[in-house]
Amino acid sequence: MLEHVNNVEDLKKLDKTQKIELAKDIRKELINVTSKTGGHLASNLGVVELTIALHSVFDVPQDKIVWDVGHQTYVHKMLTGRKDKLHTIRQLDGISGFPKTCESIYDCFDTGHSSTSISIALGMARANAINKIKNRVIAVIGDGALTGGMALEALNDAGSSNANILVVLNDNEMSISKNVGGVRNFLTKLRTKKFYKKTNNVTKKVLNKVPLLGSFSIKLARRIKQGIKQIFIPNMFFEDIGFTYFGPVDGHDIEKLESILNLANSQEGPILVHVITTKGKGYEIAELDPGKFHAISKFNIDTGELESAKAKDYSSVFGNKLVELATKDEKIVAVTAAMADGTGLKDFSEKFPNRFFDVGIAEEHAARINCRNGKTRIKASISRLFFVFAKSI
Repeated sequence: MLEHVNNVEDLKKLDKTQKIELAKDIRKELINVTSKTGGHLASNLGVVELTIALHSVFDVPQDKIVWDVGHQTYVHKMLTGRKDKLHTIRQLDGISGFPKTCESIYDCFDTGHSSTSISIALGMARANAINKIKNRVIAVIGDGALTGGMALEALNDAGSSNANILVVLNDNEMSISKNVGGVRNFLTKLRTKKFYKKTNNVTKKVLNKVPLLGSFSIKLARRIKQGIKQIFIPNMFFEDIGFTYFGPVDGHDIEKLESILNLANSQEGPILVHVITTKGKGYEIAELDPGKFHAISKFNIDTGELESAKAKDYSSVFGNKLVELATKDEKIVAVTAAMADGTGLKDFSEKFPNRFFDVGIAEEHAARINCRNGKTRIKASISRLFFVFAKSI
């Protein structure tokens, strides 16, 4: 099926069954290409159906899709005229592993770091309003990126606006490492919304059988609905700050995704669609170890093993040395911003869990956090900066 889809116009002509086949073909191609070139595999495998649905529902490039971080845009590139160049990704004179406005009109912003998409999309939506341009701006952001302060600041601003911005929350419970913190716990509660919806529908059916008693009956129904929501979803943060919330929805069911995106597209104002996906979907080895396959070098498809053993790098040297020092000095702590594996702190986190702190994608917070031990005050530096020190060890 992939052979017949060269652009989004071709995609829009496909029926449900053909799109399911297309998703399978895209996964095969992603695995095949990245096994030879390396790249961000697990995140792209997780957004195959979501990307197909987005391009089926919206009219890009008139509508704008802002991809947070941007490393999950391989599928987007394949559907927007670049599938034949995928084998050149992240190589000299090849296509970029991230969105690039100079590469395609379908890439509306040069993304590279996390937690920025909602701010960017909100700015575009407000510019559209000023210029009386009728289109939709979509920010696709992961639950890991949502832990970043900039994303929360943007949600706060967007929720109190009238901007026609659609936030698609790609919830896979992962950053590079496993997600941590209060935002993760909150999203876990939101995944129970399916039960709330069923309960709410039963309540509506019962109330419909009761003779109407004017405004009293309406107020009573609203209070019952709110009561149910508070029992099963005690902190409906997105709705409370001004977003119309849809979801959660299965992020690997194209039909359901298109249905909920069409519904969201028919609404005005700030909208948030909560999508549940699996990082590494469709490649069992990557599903079992999504951290390893987040960004990987050339590998054997059958075993998942790297083609060549990775030489010692700064992060592994630093991590080993830090464990050695921490064994002798209990005052040593480690702080990371969702990068335990990437900065060589995995062993430290396992051997000294009480002295290891993953604060999520929040570098500013990580750089400022203080750890106290009795009268001793230790200022812990962000682990992303540890590369600077590792070279001298």
